[in-house]
Amino acid sequence: MAASGNGPLSGVRVVELAGIGPGPFAAMLLADLGADVVRVDRPGGAVLGIDPARDLTNRNKRSVLLDLKTEAGASAVLALAERADILIEGYRPGVAERLGVGPDACLGRNPRLVYGRMTGWGQEGPLAQRAGHDVSYLAPTGTLSMIGRPGEPPAVPANLLGDYAGGSLYLVVGVLAALQHARTPGGSGQVVDAAIVDGAAHLATMIHGMLAADAWQDRRGANLLDGGCPFYGTYATSDDEAMAVGPLEQRFYDEFTALLGVDEELPDRADLARWEELRTAVADRFRSRTRAEWTEVFEGTDACVAPVLSLREAPGHPHLAARATFVEHAGITQPAPAPRFSATPTAVRSAPALPGSGAASVAAEWDVPELLGGRDVPELLGGRDVPQSAGEPPAEASG
Repeated sequence: MAASGNGPLSGVRVVELAGIGPGPFAAMLLADLGADVVRVDRPGGAVLGIDPARDLTNRNKRSVLLDLKTEAGASAVLALAERADILIEGYRPGVAERLGVGPDACLGRNPRLVYGRMTGWGQEGPLAQRAGHDVSYLAPTGTLSMIGRPGEPPAVPANLLGDYAGGSLYLVVGVLAALQHARTPGGSGQVVDAAIVDGAAHLATMIHGMLAADAWQDRRGANLLDGGCPFYGTYATSDDEAMAVGPLEQRFYDEFTALLGVDEELPDRADLARWEELRTAVADRFRSRTRAEWTEVFEGTDACVAPVLSLREAPGHPHLAARATFVEHAGITQPAPAPRFSATPTAVRSAPALPGSGAASVAAEWDVPELLGGRDVPELLGGRDVPQSAGEPPAEASG
């Protein structure tokens, strides 16, 4: 099959109202998949406070600057929504409505629009108006309680589990499902309420089933997959690096212990009462060599053992390098778009969009002259002359 196009979402138009955390990442994923994503940035600087040229969540997008607290800014957003397939916002409940760009206003202009709302607590409920961030959303779902060592407070999994897994990915699934519905005969647009608490709870569905079957203990570090099992976890090496170990199946475990060099000395792995003894024996053995030495020992085997690499080391891993899991674009090494498609391959097509730099091209291609602020396209080409206005950003719901 011949490959063509810029991704399976080529031709889909997305408006992203600038925010932080899961909203921008969700919009980046849509952009990576080929959608034409226009980010509506706020006057006054980058939302994250980092160099916009290095904010990779804005790759493959274009940016326009609009002050949503002005009538002209809100009107321009509505004009974009009229021509879009999907709109994403991450404000606290009610903020978009007060700005005049809420679901009713946007769907009134475009009945087939998918309006994606990304928050931590959701659009309703006792905490809907409460501020928060990834870790505070994870905490009440029970998901955070599973992560970390027993006898210690839960470990913080960066902002990957809440913001991006429980938030961004569920928002993307939701808006794409709603887009499919909108494009069916008789279909219509709708609002997608994506809340990190909902997504993070949903991620643990299998664990809840195991809990109901008495196959999971409701405490940290006591189960097969949460670090409680001595043959599913990480071990320090002699150079203070680490190896990841996961030979759950017996045949893989047999290969693991043989290569580790202690197969005849270890306690029976089925004897849970001796798990700590088993863990100590495995830990002592791993401490006898460096990470590089153990990597060589387990290379090419089915022992389910891998070196734990840092963010800077990961792109150099032979397998990831062979698959081009990381790519370099505009001088920045970064994860490549995922997943992969045989007929509509994806790519990093453009560097992070600088605030306001896409005004001219979006105005022309989407036929939204409101973005130019009364100026001609030649004045704005290349983002050399971007309209500026004052205004504080709306309060965020998540981060």
